[in-house]
Amino acid sequence: MVCLGNICRSPLAHGIMEQLVREEELDWDIDSAGTSNMHVGSAPDRRSIAVAKKYGIDISEQRGRQFSQNDFAHYDHIYAMDKDNLEAILSLARDEEDKKRVSLLIKDTDVPDPYYDDSLFEPVYHLIDKACRSLVERYQKLKYSDFSIFAAWQRLNLQSRKEREIFHWWKW
Repeated sequence: MVCLGNICRSPLAHGIMEQLVREEELDWDIDSAGTSNMHVGSAPDRRSIAVAKKYGIDISEQRGRQFSQNDFAHYDHIYAMDKDNLEAILSLARDEEDKKRVSLLIKDTDVPDPYYDDSLFEPVYHLIDKACRSLVERYQKLKYSDFSIFAAWQRLNLQSRKEREIFHWWKW
């Protein structure tokens, strides 16, 4: 989860996703970062802390950090809060594989930065919450469909990669 300073949007996404992962008992590593180094080591914005707390999530112990190329090796999926941060992340990608890991949190939509408008923190929380719930649901479905495909490979004794690719295409 990546925004500009890692004090407003990405800490909310980090906290929300950690809560959902805990509730669903998933073994996922969640973190957040900023594309800038403005708030490295800082706690999240007090308004982000307050809105998260209102919904039972404590993000007060998080600390800002800057996104780095090492994150590509550590995370399967990297979600940017807006197009500017998406471009900043992509500019650090080492290759096409790195680029494939990166997308907007909400397809074709920027999550507004609430930093300069107190009234945006609540709607931004709900926007991020909805997006995180959608991601968890989508990846849980993929997990089960991948398991089903793997089981079918075993039953059909599909050994080669080409045979599995043909089966996968046919199944869908």
